[in-house]
Amino acid sequence: MPPVSHTRRRLLNHLALGAATLPLLRLSPAEAYDLQHLSPDDPAAKALHYVADAATIDAKSEPQYAAGSHCGNCALYHFSQARGDWASCDAFTTKFVNSKGWCLSYNTG
Repeated sequence: MPPVSHTRRRLLNHLALGAATLPLLRLSPAEAYDLQHLSPDDPAAKALHYVADAATIDAKSEPQYAAGSHCGNCALYHFSQARGDWASCDAFTTKFVNSKGWCLSYNTG
């Protein structure tokens, strides 16, 4: 049987290696769909005029919208947390928004 310190060292090395690889794990596409996505019918979404696809916005009815603006190029969108086309947003902290979406909080940073 190896000395206790050697066994403990191996255990700590394995734990450290496992912890280091956790950020590298990605959700599969099937798991990504399990995340809570912001619905345009959500009260917070309605308050900020969120739409899941900015291409559907009528510029006449939404004067603050500028062509080409969408969540994916907004400063509030967190690319580092993206799962497919969805990621967290500083405007909607409890749900993921679509990168193609848009809302009144759109910000170019």
